[in-house]
Amino acid sequence: MELPSNLSPDEASPEWMNKGDNAWQLTAATLVGLQCVPGLVILYGGMVKKKWAVNSAFMALYAFASVLICWVGWGYRMSFGDKLVAFWGKPSIALDEKYLLKQAFLGYFPTATMVFFQFVFAAITPILIAGALLGRMNFIAWMLFVPLWHTFSYTIGAFSIWCPDGWLSKLGVIDFAGGFVIHLSSGVAGFTAAYWVGPRLDKDRERFPPNNILMLLAGAGLLWMGWTGFNGGAPYTASTDASLAILNTHVCTATSLLTWLVLDIAVSGKPSVIGAVNGMITGLVCITPGAGVVQSWAAILMGLTSGSVPWYTMTILHKKAKLLRHVDDTLSVFHTHALAGILGGILTGFFAVPKLCRLFYLVPEWERYIGLAYGLQTGRTSAGLRQMGAQLAGVGFIVCLNIVTTSLVCLFIKLIVPLRLDEGVLQIGDNAIHGKEAYVLWDDEEKYENTQVNSAYDADEYPSAVSKTLSELQMV
Repeated sequence: MELPSNLSPDEASPEWMNKGDNAWQLTAATLVGLQCVPGLVILYGGMVKKKWAVNSAFMALYAFASVLICWVGWGYRMSFGDKLVAFWGKPSIALDEKYLLKQAFLGYFPTATMVFFQFVFAAITPILIAGALLGRMNFIAWMLFVPLWHTFSYTIGAFSIWCPDGWLSKLGVIDFAGGFVIHLSSGVAGFTAAYWVGPRLDKDRERFPPNNILMLLAGAGLLWMGWTGFNGGAPYTASTDASLAILNTHVCTATSLLTWLVLDIAVSGKPSVIGAVNGMITGLVCITPGAGVVQSWAAILMGLTSGSVPWYTMTILHKKAKLLRHVDDTLSVFHTHALAGILGGILTGFFAVPKLCRLFYLVPEWERYIGLAYGLQTGRTSAGLRQMGAQLAGVGFIVCLNIVTTSLVCLFIKLIVPLRLDEGVLQIGDNAIHGKEAYVLWDDEEKYENTQVNSAYDADEYPSAVSKTLSELQMV
């Protein structure tokens, strides 16, 4: 039977390429990209104090662009290329058309599609780290941090867990779409970097109200809906498993948001918008390691867990634990990403369904992927315990990796430029760093032009400008 002309293979559509899979993968990648730009750009811009809106949004925008150049220059091949060692790939470019137009190492689409899809995952990770550093990090230090951390931390985690040659991949760790590689990494790295950068001003730590809650909610909405591509694209095919992953993602997220909201009302008597957003994020993070390999009823249980455990650590335990109080994690990335990622990884090891793992992995040894709950049910308890052990090994490796690499990166940058802005610049914020304000009335234009600071990184160059700006600007 002759195929319709639009389905017949040609030079631009080789026999190995599935047009539907390729279209879905590019769509999923774009959805994840929209989570970053404009999603997290406007979420950060609205969630921080007014004087930090521009800087916070710009940190996210810069990271997105910086990672792309690193990714095609060396990062992709270090994450998914030829093995250098058990946890790292060989650095090489991903720019040649002969390489980009051949079939990807997984899926029925070109390598160019895989490079773009994996790029947006690589890009969102340092953007999430930025959430722990808002309100005081030197922007030049941030410009150095992103490519260094991407090269020496992200690529190691991605190769170890997601590349078929990675040691944790061979061990059998289940990380459906990045609960370990992205969220646990960003949560631990953000918390570690926050320790080295130092805290915000005392008055900012005590009072740091969002400057635009509606913009914050718009960014949160893009983040939530964009997760359709985040988890739905993980199977690398427009399959039944992709459909299940998308449904589970939204079920878990809604459950987590409502759980957090109920706890807020029960304790404080008021429904908190910020709390609801935090519950949304923890739900999205928790389901990510197992979105396509757990039942939908398990997604509800995971949502109940992600909406309650991080709520407790953030609102109650945080006030009692000395380390948590000491480290200034601006947007509580440790709770929303590190802790929720750990919960998701462990619960995936418990609830993973063998049949769904077969649909996802499509490998001969699929039977080794089995949650402890099903191991107990089918008499394969040792296999279930082995899976839980693999999940815990993944947690331990990612935590240790990011504490060490993030600390080394921060200490190296500290030799070049200060990690933290000086006190004068911290008092002013955006206008001192970028010469811009997020919200400026038309009749204030001349005043702001006259009080812009040329350099935000050497106090000796602009003491008079700082004092003048402090006296003329009404502090928020």
